[in-house]
Amino acid sequence: MTPVATTTGFVPADLDANRWDQLEPLYADLQQRPLRCEGCLERLLLDRSELDAAAAEAHANLYIAMTCNTEDQAARTAYLAFVEGIAPNLRRVGFELDRRIVESPHRGRLDQDRYGVLLRNLDADVALFRSENIPLHTQDTKLGQKYAEVAGGMTIDWEGEERTLPQAMKLLEETDRGIRERAWRLVAERRFRDHERLNGILDEMIALRTKIAANAGHPTYREWSFASKHRFDYTPADCERFHRTAERVCVPLFRRINAERARLLGVNRLRPWDLAVDIHGRAPLRPFATADELVEKTSRLFHAMDASLGQMFDTLRDGTSLDLESRRGKAPGGYQENRDRSRRPFIFMNAAGTQPDLETMIHEAGHAFHALLTAEEPLLAYRHAPIEFCEVASMGMELLAHPYLDIFHDEESAARARRSHLEQILRMIPWTAQVDAFQHWLYTHPRHTHDERAVAWLELDTRLGPSLDWSGLEMMRRVGWQRQLHIFEVPFYYIEYGIAQLGALQLWMIAQRDPAGALDRYRGALSLGGSRPLPELFAAAGLTFDFGEDTVRRLMDAIEQELEKCPA
Repeated sequence: MTPVATTTGFVPADLDANRWDQLEPLYADLQQRPLRCEGCLERLLLDRSELDAAAAEAHANLYIAMTCNTEDQAARTAYLAFVEGIAPNLRRVGFELDRRIVESPHRGRLDQDRYGVLLRNLDADVALFRSENIPLHTQDTKLGQKYAEVAGGMTIDWEGEERTLPQAMKLLEETDRGIRERAWRLVAERRFRDHERLNGILDEMIALRTKIAANAGHPTYREWSFASKHRFDYTPADCERFHRTAERVCVPLFRRINAERARLLGVNRLRPWDLAVDIHGRAPLRPFATADELVEKTSRLFHAMDASLGQMFDTLRDGTSLDLESRRGKAPGGYQENRDRSRRPFIFMNAAGTQPDLETMIHEAGHAFHALLTAEEPLLAYRHAPIEFCEVASMGMELLAHPYLDIFHDEESAARARRSHLEQILRMIPWTAQVDAFQHWLYTHPRHTHDERAVAWLELDTRLGPSLDWSGLEMMRRVGWQRQLHIFEVPFYYIEYGIAQLGALQLWMIAQRDPAGALDRYRGALSLGGSRPLPELFAAAGLTFDFGEDTVRRLMDAIEQELEKCPA
């Protein structure tokens, strides 16, 4: 069956989902209504989806406002009010409804092909829930906000001008090595000023998360996270295998490329500020100057790729769905947020005019397309796919966009951009393994000291890093993990990037043979949302869900062959 979007009429149009006194009677209705047949249970699922979507969008809008300006006290207060006053109630009532659904005698008479994935996930959530964890989740969320405030407030002074760290990172592309070094040191020193504060925040998080896991009967937070993220199709041991594969297959290739970079730059060994500069001394790629130019050219790119993608992207140009430019007080990073009731995506990033900024724009647009392609799905749970496939949507779009980069660049610069992106993928897979392996270590050694934490990071950097000269920078290297916000705000959300990148590369290889077919498969798979198990979503896009050494080696060979064809 093909689901069709529905507004059941259960949720009033004027509901203020920022108020528990308006949400509570509706959730009480769901808890109390009789369930006499599978039809009643199905209606409960649809009505609940509508109500959950309203609450989720209220939270999303508050999060968006807070991250867009971490210095806005009113936005901070409103976000905390939801986190402290409404989110705990939603967790409690959500569990009660989950349990009512999974224990219903009518669940077996539902269409299992339609509802099987949902029921499987609800079973896992019910098994994991503990009421004593509700306040701990609240504390954890508040600590994540504290991290965002610390990181969002970091700036440097560059020749009398205050710059955010994303703006300062543009300087690492300058051909003058002295400028690059000075900029890198200023950024690193600014981060290092808060390193103990950030270490302290993570200490509190690890303690909270370890307690959450223990309360639910799990030996470590790692096991709890795998259960809570519905990772039915791979295990911690599979992740460790991925770490080893990245070390054996990707790291040697990336280090060979870096050795050639050092030779062409005329240095004995690369320093941390030597990775982004053009090896031939050409000016940095600057695909756009302003956010308006970025949006206009991105629209042209998607229209050139496919009319329907262009039309979807243009719906975001409504004045409420994009916040792109970097500025003081803005939280770091980039994200796409679903606004579930209105079924409208929102894209947040810190654009400063660089080629990585363009890649971020295309990446987040891939997520937005995923949201828009599932907008007709009536079940909220199925409008959200497993993260491992959500990232195929975004990373796959980055690679599908390669033939259209001449909209932003001349022919030579477009070729540079494509080559640079493929080299970044070679580095990104080991970095994903490094960040993921670090999190495995953190939560399987929860009583570690700060020094032990640093040693664990350094050992992983030696195994999986780009092999740089860190002379005189040892203290900065010890806390290099602090720039990765996922470690703080979304723990154990990182291996997904590695898994998805392997899927995206498979899509790229299909597109080289059959561009239209690859795009059709991409759209069709994204339209399934989360209604199918993860391996089936990969299969729908023509991809194999596998991250073993044979698969990774085949994909790295394809990248290496492409790099041989692309001028450096």
